[in-house]
Amino acid sequence: MALPRSIARFNRVATNQVSRHVATILPGFAMVEHRGRKSGKAYRTPVNVFVVDGRYRFALTYGAQSDWVRNVVAAGGCTIETRRRSVTLTDPTIVTDSTHAWAPTGVRTVLRAIGADQYLECSPT
Repeated sequence: MALPRSIARFNRVATNQVSRHVATILPGFAMVEHRGRKSGKAYRTPVNVFVVDGRYRFALTYGAQSDWVRNVVAAGGCTIETRRRSVTLTDPTIVTDSTHAWAPTGVRTVLRAIGADQYLECSPT
């Protein structure tokens, strides 16, 4: 059970506007570049990202039904900008893991508290 969609809508309008300015430079953040499944429109969405065993993991705090997640899965990948570099990702897989063992301690605590048991994992090309 991820965060409610009402919070996602608020973040899209407010919080994301602020985090866009730092997501491409701060550790643990990235800007996901993806295209709409139907519209083909280009989007940039700020997210948290973690590298685990050479693969990139995105905690799905709003669940796997978020538009950006569905777009990445439908396209078979995406590009992210993180730490001032661009990384092309492929093979998106949604994984359910209620242990959150892969996440850093502070992140693990938050994920457990909000019941965000899914993450999106992708391979760099």
